[in-house]
Amino acid sequence: MSEPLLDVWEAASASPFRPTVGKGSQFTLGFTLLLISFVLAGIFGLNRSFANLPLLGIPASLAFGFGAVYMICAVGVYV
Repeated sequence: MSEPLLDVWEAASASPFRPTVGKGSQFTLGFTLLLISFVLAGIFGLNRSFANLPLLGIPASLAFGFGAVYMICAVGVYV
């Protein structure tokens, strides 16, 4: 290894990565996001209009996406 790369490697070993959401709370966060997404998607399905798309549809899809990823990580499925 070159000297600068070795310096970066040593500096990185002194400060380990700490995730924003810990392993113990991933299941709770994922379940909550999935529940919110199903509620918002259900309301959006009942009242479909262009005006409801940014209010219900987009937050529902984002909550489902992040909730699915957190649930996959929480139950130990490696993607």
